[in-house]
Amino acid sequence: MTKRVFFDTNILLDVLTVREPFYADSSRVWTLAESGRIEGLVAAISFGNCYYVVRRQGGRPHTDKAMHLVRNTFEPVALTEQILDQGIDAGFSDFEDALQFHSALHARAECILTRNPDHFPRSPLSILSPKEFLAAHPFE
Repeated sequence: MTKRVFFDTNILLDVLTVREPFYADSSRVWTLAESGRIEGLVAAISFGNCYYVVRRQGGRPHTDKAMHLVRNTFEPVALTEQILDQGIDAGFSDFEDALQFHSALHARAECILTRNPDHFPRSPLSILSPKEFLAAHPFE
């Protein structure tokens, strides 16, 4: 059975903006999603967040291409009223992280990939960096 892996926005941006030193590990897990070896999930709000950052670094055609790449690689998790309410009520210091977390729960992800594990509470989900995920799940 394919692992359902939720990607936090920062992992997407590591790849889309070639952020060093994070690019290598983030691009490896992205490639696992792209090849279908894992099922990659992203919150719908990640599209807006990525668009904003990528657009600042490149023009509209580059940004549109990046958004198509994200859309073709990952399954978006819709921002529902339930997720929004849970995010509002969660008491996270960062509202966007609360929406990410509850999107992952709603999608029944097995883990969240992020570079900010301290932004997420202890939960039934594993909270892993790309490096930790790759070490725990040797696909190659």
